Amino acid sequence: MKVILHADMDSFFSAVEMRDHPELKGLPVIVGGEIREENGESTDVKAKKIRGVVSTCSYEAREYGIHSAMPLTKAYKLCPDAKVLPVNMALYKHVSQEIMAILRRHADKIEQVSIDEAFLDISTRVSDWREAKDYARLIKDEILEKIGLTCSVGVAPNKTVAKIASDFVKPDGLTVVEEGHVKEFLAPLNVNRIPGVGPKTAEKLKKMGIEKISQLASCNVQTLIAKFGNYGNKLHKRANGIDEREVEEERERKSLSRERTFAEDTNDASVLNACVDALSEEVYKAIEKEGFVFKTVGLKVRFEDFRVLTRAKTMKTFHSDISTIKRIAKQLMTEERYRDKKVRLVGVRVSNLTLLDDKQMRIV
Repeated sequence: MKVILHADMDSFFSAVEMRDHPELKGLPVIVGGEIREENGESTDVKAKKIRGVVSTCSYEAREYGIHSAMPLTKAYKLCPDAKVLPVNMALYKHVSQEIMAILRRHADKIEQVSIDEAFLDISTRVSDWREAKDYARLIKDEILEKIGLTCSVGVAPNKTVAKIASDFVKPDGLTVVEEGHVKEFLAPLNVNRIPGVGPKTAEKLKKMGIEKISQLASCNVQTLIAKFGNYGNKLHKRANGIDEREVEEERERKSLSRERTFAEDTNDASVLNACVDALSEEVYKAIEKEGFVFKTVGLKVRFEDFRVLTRAKTMKTFHSDISTIKRIAKQLMTEERYRDKKVRLVGVRVSNLTLLDDKQMRIV
């Protein structure tokens, strides 16, 4: 019997801050960015200097409609009384290491996928699904007792279903999907619950009349391949609860990137720059979540004739700020070679990655 557990810490950065500062408990807390008074105390956005994006926020802040990656200016308008804290990545990394040490003791194999989540293969630790549930609860209780934080856990026969299950009940949830009930569990869920199905893919599926996982599971796989290429086959498998991937032991990440394909080829500079900004923010959110700093920023451009050009710039020191990603990516985008040529795809990439530590905090 194969049993995979996915552990996902609840609102990790803000939860750590509230653990260490009990006076914040019950309040809307935002981690990320800064707010400085320009003209004395005021709730007027124009009277304040507001910078950055929301890295994470407490569940109390989410009740105001605030979410990760939201510009801090918008979050402040939604909740002027929110407590805004700077990102303390050195602290979060230290707490993450403590959590992963606990998880590692309870796993045959562990795959840490970000600073606050991991897959565990616990197949030899349990003999049935009842034991699997009890084992998951034991892990949750140990993290709460020793670290003082809650996590949400999904237990299932494979990684895809385990990850969906961990997000099924939050915070402090525990959802077990037994092998014989996978399709029943997935069927009523929206397709965007499948990891990797973002707004654009969900919209394309909706135009095909597919909004629920059950509809995706019953769709002809050749129809999906015709629409999405090889990804269509993967979507069909995931919708049917099929995922043969093994839990992989820790491996060093070399780079991180995000790409976007335009609905229509374009050489409009404003459109291209807006796309670079959006991709830079996505990349920044990802490296911040995983606790990385970078030395290299790269740009990928695919033209209307499918030719691909890549350019990159490497700096002398590590950086962790979004402004550097945006600035360099835009510089690369505005080079002469890209002018007057229609672009089909743009990608932003950071590489030469390493985990943030106290020394790097001082040089960024």
